[in-house]
Amino acid sequence: MRSFLFVPADSENKLAKAMAAGADALILDLEDSVVADRKPLARDVARDFLDRHVAAAARPGLIVRVNARDSGLTEADLDAVMPARPDAVMLPKAEGGPDVEYLDAQLAKRERAHGIAAGHVGIFVVATETAKAIFQLGSYAGASARLGGLTWGAEDLAADIGAESKHDAAGRYIEPFRLVRSLCLFGAVAAGVQPIDSVYPAFRDLDGLRRECEEARRDGFTGKMAIHPAQVGIINDVFTPSPAAIAQARAVIAAFAANPGAGAVSLDGRMLDMPHLKLARRLLARADLSLSRTGNH
Repeated sequence: MRSFLFVPADSENKLAKAMAAGADALILDLEDSVVADRKPLARDVARDFLDRHVAAAARPGLIVRVNARDSGLTEADLDAVMPARPDAVMLPKAEGGPDVEYLDAQLAKRERAHGIAAGHVGIFVVATETAKAIFQLGSYAGASARLGGLTWGAEDLAADIGAESKHDAAGRYIEPFRLVRSLCLFGAVAAGVQPIDSVYPAFRDLDGLRRECEEARRDGFTGKMAIHPAQVGIINDVFTPSPAAIAQARAVIAAFAANPGAGAVSLDGRMLDMPHLKLARRLLARADLSLSRTGNH
């Protein structure tokens, strides 16, 4: 998936509008965007929303961000929304593979209780929101077959480490956060799941958003989270392989197919080896997924 749009789960109006935003997935948020005394309402609204939309033939993915494990609210969140069969659950403030194993067990128990196929509900993780979490980014591999992606966040991490700022004068992340971003990318790829870039908070700065999306795609991320519907179109555009990129990838694959057994081939005056073939195949796989995103889930 290219675009993941956060929507406060306590707002029926925002949830309804989000369905038309064009996002590949909506994240029904029970955590940071919902104040404490509205969390019970948010659970009810989220469950009702899922009940009404989860069986639709054409819709975005429906992910519920529950509250963090140490909040004491996670299991109540799951009790409320699991009967409505979300596509996935997002766990914030995760601190490594054991947190994913915990969530896997909680999901499995509720799948059995509600007659949901085993493994139906996936897991996404916000993996960098505490200093401790940074040292666990290599522990997600093998934690659960449900795990679909890792993303990173800067707001909670900044508070945890006491950073006075996250950005330099040009508006780019300063070194601690650039490091965390890179480590999240490596952790996701090592786990064999999707690396998803963090939100761009300045939702009116669409030029800045495009720049950050292009840098993320360049570096290896395959999708990005959004906090406003206006951001979705740019995210989808940047993370959809262009016709020129698809044509080039097909040419690389064809060159290797024409030379079976060759470890390197020549194409347009360049020598290409196995990493180029691997990249070409990955790009075409992403292109195929983009073409298939008609909202069917």
